[in-house]
Amino acid sequence: MKVYLDNAATTKPLATVVSIVNELMIDDYGNPSSMHAMGLNAEKIIKKSREYVAKALDVEEKEVYFTSGATESNNTAIFGAVNQMKRQRKHIITSKIEHPSVLMCMEKLEQEGFSVTYLNVDKDGIIDVEELKNSIREDTILVSVMAVNNEIGAVEPLNEIYKLKNKYNFIFHTDAVQAFKKISVEQFNMADLITISGHKIHGLKGIGALIVKEDVKIKPLILGGGQERGFRSGTENIVGIASLGAAASFTMHTDRVLELKNKLALELSNIPGIVINNKNAKAPHILNISFTGKRGEVILHELEAKGIYVSTGSACHSNKFGESHVLSAIGMNKNDIGAAIRISLGEFNTEKEIEYVIESIKEIVR
Repeated sequence: MKVYLDNAATTKPLATVVSIVNELMIDDYGNPSSMHAMGLNAEKIIKKSREYVAKALDVEEKEVYFTSGATESNNTAIFGAVNQMKRQRKHIITSKIEHPSVLMCMEKLEQEGFSVTYLNVDKDGIIDVEELKNSIREDTILVSVMAVNNEIGAVEPLNEIYKLKNKYNFIFHTDAVQAFKKISVEQFNMADLITISGHKIHGLKGIGALIVKEDVKIKPLILGGGQERGFRSGTENIVGIASLGAAASFTMHTDRVLELKNKLALELSNIPGIVINNKNAKAPHILNISFTGKRGEVILHELEAKGIYVSTGSACHSNKFGESHVLSAIGMNKNDIGAAIRISLGEFNTEKEIEYVIESIKEIVR
């Protein structure tokens, strides 16, 4: 049996996405900037996809800008906000458990003379809102805190950050890649800048979006042909955009995914030598566990031999087997960090698959 449990890294495209891609590649391959009928048809596809994304996020269509993915969106949000206000302010706030596409931006800005505050998290990966409040300065430009952590599934209190934004004058960005279609949009769509990615929600790789609220001004990073209303130049990725629109409009069965995760967590917690590292995580799809006295990559390959695919952490670092900055930030020791794997469920997983995984892990532990 083949069981794919690395959905936080990437997801299987929906059948509707595959169908749309096939049609566009064969028939509707026009450039949306062209004046002829094929170009106009491509432009209509972009417009309809923008509608789908805006509706799914409960934002305005004019606030949706398509990008090449989450990394570009995070980079654009951070550098765009900072470049807009760098003459007046020099301070940024983020958390210690952000995705590398956020943290590496912060490191670069520190090298350029900006001051960055990295918020601590508790054992469940949640920031302290009081620490955030005390960190805000008169020259704070931006607060960037992810909605759902990609390694442990911690859901951050973004509504509390929004309350502080209304009191203090800063731009609020959230990386919502693991939140979109997993938790209610009301938990993260109040941010000024919102990052989403297509291949995390059963769309294609190489497509994402940055939501920029109407009253927020940030500078674009990519200049050229003036596409995306001058905000993100470059010939539009019609196939990717259409896939993102289709995935955004698809109804995900998150309650069922949560049931499968809870079943898996309960069964694994009863196996001697297994520790659940994120037992209080609110995200429905991410389970992080450690095998006491073992190496995570060894367990990963034992599972792979049985047709079960998991990861040892974020896909950006999973091939390096380094120490997870997320697990370190929540206070885990190096041995337990090295023994950890991440299981991330998705739309296509079944109860039969989960039962097979449970029996396979029991066998491996024995």
